[in-house]
Amino acid sequence: MRYRLTFVAGLALGYVLGTKAGRERYEQLMKSARQVAQNPVVRNTAETAAQQSRQFAGKAYHAVSDRVGDHVPDSVAQRVRTLRERNTNGSRSDDWGTSDT
Repeated sequence: MRYRLTFVAGLALGYVLGTKAGRERYEQLMKSARQVAQNPVVRNTAETAAQQSRQFAGKAYHAVSDRVGDHVPDSVAQRVRTLRERNTNGSRSDDWGTSDT
């Protein structure tokens, strides 16, 4: 019984100390992550990568739809035409009302 009580007390003490140290380390990591995310160089790089990926996706979309357009069911082809019209009319939002900006 004495060994069990000692084991449980040690387990509880280790848990409390580990939790406290874990939270401090977590806060330290979060602070570092915020500093990196707020760095202008990182933000510009991320924005440039996002813009390039949107351009690449648009080119891929048009290349695939031009090649596959005649081989898809009419319902899908109509949906693609609708999306193309919507994108060329200046509206760049999707069905959920979000945009890619």
